Amino acid sequence: MKPKKLLSVIVSALLVGAVAVGCGGGSGGGDSASGGGTLTLGNIGWDENIALSNLSKGLLEEELGYDSVELQTLDVGPLFQGVGSGDLDAFQDVWMPNHQQYIDPVQDDVELLEPWYEGVTAYGIAVPDYMDVESLADLNEAGTDEITGIEPGALFHAQIRDEVIPTYDLDMTLTESSTPAMLAELQRAYEAEEPIVFLGWSPHWMNAEYDFHYLEDPEDGQGNFDEPSQLATLVRADLEEDDPVAYAFMEAVTMTEDEMNELQAVIQDVNPDEPLEGAMAWAEENRGVVDPWVEAAEQAQEQAGS
Repeated sequence: MKPKKLLSVIVSALLVGAVAVGCGGGSGGGDSASGGGTLTLGNIGWDENIALSNLSKGLLEEELGYDSVELQTLDVGPLFQGVGSGDLDAFQDVWMPNHQQYIDPVQDDVELLEPWYEGVTAYGIAVPDYMDVESLADLNEAGTDEITGIEPGALFHAQIRDEVIPTYDLDMTLTESSTPAMLAELQRAYEAEEPIVFLGWSPHWMNAEYDFHYLEDPEDGQGNFDEPSQLATLVRADLEEDDPVAYAFMEAVTMTEDEMNELQAVIQDVNPDEPLEGAMAWAEENRGVVDPWVEAAEQAQEQAGS
């Protein structure tokens, strides 16, 4: 395995317990105009969403005075429905245009903020570099008859079953599991240099951990799934009015590819079972990234309290 661990992680982790709790916000429910209270953020369980939602939770609670920021893990469809119904205040991992079909039914009850991700996304069927496979057309000679997938609700799975496999006449099956299970299988196969065909994407810490490449798609079997996407936050339509502090925070979030991949890597190194620890360790080492988010929220807090 390619070692790309961050030397600052140990020092950063030690700082987690010393993070000062910032003053701010009032108390009460999630509709407190001056901040504070509670929020509920949707979480799809993908690593970039786990990273950003935990980072948001830590900053909102520790530096902006929120009593509680709950992270509610749901499948992709219920996440959009939850924001539309107001059960969720926001969902920070909308891939556009791939998720447009989920926005359409709730478009009158939500607001899609400007993309927070400043990098170029990647998504598609991939293999480790040690495999002599460059195209989807070559997968019957890949040495495996399985495409290792992620959660059953992933939109890309239907495209693989209905388009990719028949288009290339592949003698392969798609195995659905979960992102952690897929990554565990990737690590096992990678260490043994065994063949594996899996779903890869960026931003994700796998890009810093493994040497792999996305397969060429000369017949366009993957459709628009392998095209670059924009990552944005979806908020309930009345969030700006009810909670301008949370809205200002969400609107101010921006991250580059390197920043997001590093954040995920730190979470994995510190304690993947407690992502909040790694997220706040990363925040302390990257104040130049997160301070503008906090400052935007503080300005909204001051305006609401005046």
